[in-house]
Amino acid sequence: MKLLIDMNLSTEWVEVFERQGWQAVHWSVVGDPRASDSVIMAWARANDYVVFTHDLDFGTLLATTRVQGPSVIQVRTQDVMPQNLKSRLVQILRQYESVLESGALIIVDEARARMRILPFK
Repeated sequence: MKLLIDMNLSTEWVEVFERQGWQAVHWSVVGDPRASDSVIMAWARANDYVVFTHDLDFGTLLATTRVQGPSVIQVRTQDVMPQNLKSRLVQILRQYESVLESGALIIVDEARARMRILPFK
């Protein structure tokens, strides 16, 4: 699995994911930091990446465009630093890895993780 970390999340996530055996890149390394969410989504789709974000707009883009991908992991917590979320997020990614490779939106908060298969109907 390849993960694209959105600008609103720390570059520290790259190391967290790579230690688990996943390929990861922060958007600031591959794209314009001022790029729109739709540009980021198009790049992720074209390059087979799952988008990891704290931005609610990615879920909205999936819903309005009804596309098959890319998959999006949306974190809905106040503290989005790896020190706080690392073990929980790694567990969720392992649990849903095959679904993410097929197309899904996963919303993670303090209490639970919810998954929706793409495209939305």
